[in-house]
Amino acid sequence: MRLTPLRIVATMAAVFTLGLACAPLIAQDQTTTPAAPVSGPRSSDEVYSDLDLFGEVFDRIRAEYVEAPDERKLIHAALQGMLTSLDPHSSYMEPVEYSDVQEDTTGQFGGLGIEVQMEEGVIKVVSPIDDTPAAKAGILAGDFIVELDGVQIQGLTLDQAVEKMRGPVGSKIKVTVVREGVTEPLNFELTRDIIATRAARLTMQGDVAVVRLARFSEQAFPGIQKALDDAYKQLGKAPKGIILDLRNNPGGLVDQAVSVSDAFLHQGAVVLTRGRIESESSRYDARPDALDEKLAAVPLIVLINGGSASAAEIVAGALQDHKRATLVGTRSFGKGSVQSIIPLGADGAMRLTTARYYTPNNRSIQASGIQPDIVITQDVPDEFKGRDEIIGEAALPGEIGGGTEEKATVGSSVYVPAEADKDNQLQFAIKLIEGTETNAAFPPKAAG
Repeated sequence: MRLTPLRIVATMAAVFTLGLACAPLIAQDQTTTPAAPVSGPRSSDEVYSDLDLFGEVFDRIRAEYVEAPDERKLIHAALQGMLTSLDPHSSYMEPVEYSDVQEDTTGQFGGLGIEVQMEEGVIKVVSPIDDTPAAKAGILAGDFIVELDGVQIQGLTLDQAVEKMRGPVGSKIKVTVVREGVTEPLNFELTRDIIATRAARLTMQGDVAVVRLARFSEQAFPGIQKALDDAYKQLGKAPKGIILDLRNNPGGLVDQAVSVSDAFLHQGAVVLTRGRIESESSRYDARPDALDEKLAAVPLIVLINGGSASAAEIVAGALQDHKRATLVGTRSFGKGSVQSIIPLGADGAMRLTTARYYTPNNRSIQASGIQPDIVITQDVPDEFKGRDEIIGEAALPGEIGGGTEEKATVGSSVYVPAEADKDNQLQFAIKLIEGTETNAAFPPKAAG
């Protein structure tokens, strides 16, 4: 799970300590006595002595390993080991991985604009995205993609097929589809364009607007804003209530979490971050604007579960603390830390945990998660029972601790039925808004 506000760091000096544990060699050319463990702050000389140790081991590997090693691979492995030893969310990213993270963060990529799924071993178009190359060319929902640039894609995984359809903006690709009712395959030549992934989806349940937010990329707040505007347009009035579905949302950008919270809040703190250095400590506040004024009288319910993490927990915590929303579902994941992505030029980037975050009421939910105001569980099919629950952050080796709430020790379900009518959490939320169910936690009441 990640929470990654991007920061550009012009220069960076890395000083690190690498501990090595070695099994005895069959033949040794010298014997050394291990140094006693060191406690407390270490001097620069001691730190650089360990760097000398690293250099010595590196040179011995280069000179004596049974086969000539890849030195670059060795160094990158050392970087990865150093960072992952800190906590579960710090890591080193190779250039390709860093590029993928940037794409995931922006929510944009060069592609065709087709939402696809695997169906019986073939790639089926679920929906072309409006105003994209695929939609403009006439590709339709239900089409089956059988060839890309004249090469059959049967046997490829869904990810492999998607990767082939993506590419540099402006590049061309030939797509062959089979369409029901059409005897011959249809050929399209498409020019890849910038595609913005859909972060938010709106479905109307009567007069209730259900907004599913899948991730906190740069498309999160624009997606929420568009979904709410669409709800007003469809109804011609304010919805009877809004359900913000953050279940299994893994998080993303802090600024998007703040913006989404701000859509429903008039003022006050959204989240506070506290790091070891002053620049990593901040307070983010909601500001009055036309959107929160428009939504002020509309009841709000937020759905969470064991897969709601990071930025999703920031939003849930802020709306819960301000008594703006009632939280329904099961306990969230419990990731209460902030990671910065620090570019390393041509060598990729490092993801480094730089702060903990706190809700407006000064709660650190690290390894504890956010408890819903109303606990509602799902009817889990037999084949998923026992596999639908995760403990979350508390179960990750090396989690940083420091939470203000009781650490989670039992699992929280991540199961969400595909069919809305079988979704107990969603149906309960709808009934609360419609008034056919009641609970003291809805609507939330401010203290005093």
